[in-house]
Amino acid sequence: RVGNPIDEKTDMGPVASSDQEKKVLEYIDIGKKEGDQLLTGGKKLTGGVYDHGFFISPTVFAVDRKKRLAQEEIFGPVLSVLKAKDYEDAVAIANSVKYGLSSSIYTNDLRWAFRAMNELEAGITYVNAPTIGAEVQLPFGGTKETGPTDTREAGTTALEEFTYWKTVYVDYSGRLQKAQIDTEKLAGGRRPAE
Repeated sequence: RVGNPIDEKTDMGPVASSDQEKKVLEYIDIGKKEGDQLLTGGKKLTGGVYDHGFFISPTVFAVDRKKRLAQEEIFGPVLSVLKAKDYEDAVAIANSVKYGLSSSIYTNDLRWAFRAMNELEAGITYVNAPTIGAEVQLPFGGTKETGPTDTREAGTTALEEFTYWKTVYVDYSGRLQKAQIDTEKLAGGRRPAE
């Protein structure tokens, strides 16, 4: 059900802004113009609560792997469905795009799940769950051309992203040191125990 995101019965709320709404509707038009098969949805919702936000009906297209809807990030309620011959073909299709934020595999066979975890070129891989986005306690980010791929600004790795490391050596001996601190003399003339 599409509606007010505060309502517990709502499954999907509006897109974030009028610019995003315009972008998503443009992609829906691209799909239609490129001959992708519109299976459901594909329009702006109006009337009632829909007049107070940027609501688009959940949209599903059957597409060819070379089409724009299969190759580009839309960030809206548009799902592209593609046929694959087998597991290897499905992974090849998923990895053929220039983006790699999130991936998902549904299977009862852990062997396929672990292969997918290793073979899918994405920053996040879900097993038996949809690609729902970030988990605040875990690193989040993509691969390839998905946003900044060199950061993982969530979880404990966020500390690394926002920390400037500095190493400090302190010599309390009061004498000039060689290039490396003379640990033998610091230990009272004895070599430190090994």
